[in-house]
Amino acid sequence: VQLQASGGGLVQAGGSLRLSCAAPRMIFSTYVQYVMGWYRQFPGKERELVATVNSDGSTNYADSVKDRFTISRDNSNKRVRLQMNSLRPEDTALYFCNARSILRDESVWGQGTLVTVSS
Repeated sequence: VQLQASGGGLVQAGGSLRLSCAAPRMIFSTYVQYVMGWYRQFPGKERELVATVNSDGSTNYADSVKDRFTISRDNSNKRVRLQMNSLRPEDTALYFCNARSILRDESVWGQGTLVTVSS
């Protein structure tokens, strides 16, 4: 499993960004066996959950991003997106895409993409 994340950047507080994570080498029947998610890491801190989405579209969000962020996945195109609205300076972090298998003990990380929100 290989994950390719993109979409980070610099935005002013109150603005929006969309992160995308592709799994081009996965086939559909395999992709739907993974819970896809976004995590973030602040300097000097451990990685923390932002949001996850199951293959059926059910989602889970950290309280800090509820009602501002939306995670979605496109199983056909093997892509997961994170729409981030009403961004705050405290959302500044390195964001990571993750694929966690529901069938075995496997968790794969994409490369981080930096999100910087200026005040």
